[in-house]
Amino acid sequence: MTGTAERAAQLAAVLKREIRKAFVGSDAVIELLIAGFFGGLHVLVEDIPGVGKTTLARSLAAAAGLDFGRIQFTPDLLPGDITGVSIWSQESRSFVFRAGAIMHQFVLADEVNRASSRTQAALLEAMQEMAVTVDGTTYQLPEPFTVVATQNPLTFTGTFPLPEAQIDRFGLSLSLGYPARSDELEIIDRFHLDSAYDQITAVCDGTEVQKIRRDVRAVRADDKIRHFLLDVAERTRKHPEVRLGMSPRATQHLLRASQARALTAGRDFVVPEDVLDVASASLRHRIVITAEARMENRTAASIVEEIVQRIDKPAGY
Repeated sequence: MTGTAERAAQLAAVLKREIRKAFVGSDAVIELLIAGFFGGLHVLVEDIPGVGKTTLARSLAAAAGLDFGRIQFTPDLLPGDITGVSIWSQESRSFVFRAGAIMHQFVLADEVNRASSRTQAALLEAMQEMAVTVDGTTYQLPEPFTVVATQNPLTFTGTFPLPEAQIDRFGLSLSLGYPARSDELEIIDRFHLDSAYDQITAVCDGTEVQKIRRDVRAVRADDKIRHFLLDVAERTRKHPEVRLGMSPRATQHLLRASQARALTAGRDFVVPEDVLDVASASLRHRIVITAEARMENRTAASIVEEIVQRIDKPAGY
């Protein structure tokens, strides 16, 4: 274990401990969220209201010590509310830029699918280019920049489906599910607290996060791992039950998530198990399955799992 990998693993463990002061739930979900955060990937948390999606995101922001901004997506939210607008200044006799809610290091896009597609599209440039363009002028976002979005099930009232181009910009997709009985009992016991977030201590800052993200990109993934990723991508594109397979961006995100998973485990190289650990979270929201598959109660997650398990794993690690 190198010093860099050891430091990343220690920081991941400390972040997990701080998040648990406010969020009660699966360790696996917390670990995937931290891996996505370390990898510089945006994360989509999909589930019913009330299971802790917002709490999970806010807890990570507080523990990471980043400038936090929350955007509550509603049907009347406008793109300018997110990106910012140019307003006329009487003093300077010119238009000046008033920054929108996106101008934070850590942005929680709460219930992102309650806004119209036009408003959702305001996130596209920010999530891909780390910048926003208003009236022909481009403004860089603060670094490090992360979007964690929550989404309600599409069957719920007042929701708008996220376009495929929007979904593909999320590196990971997580689902919390109902808590275990013991977890829900702990949630009830904590209900009397004024604010669980007050118990969280910032254990790093933006400079530390940027360094971790550079370290993630330096994690070695040899040719066998890279070809393993390409095999996964090819299988999704040729699978008879898949209408839309992995994009090249999805392959890049799967690699980055695998690198982050390796680093949080204290290694500076990727092994096949890292890919297996993050494959479902990295791909299930991008894979569009056929109508026939849905009629047979198949899911994108189950098909992804089936694909990665059927491919021969690289040996020698």
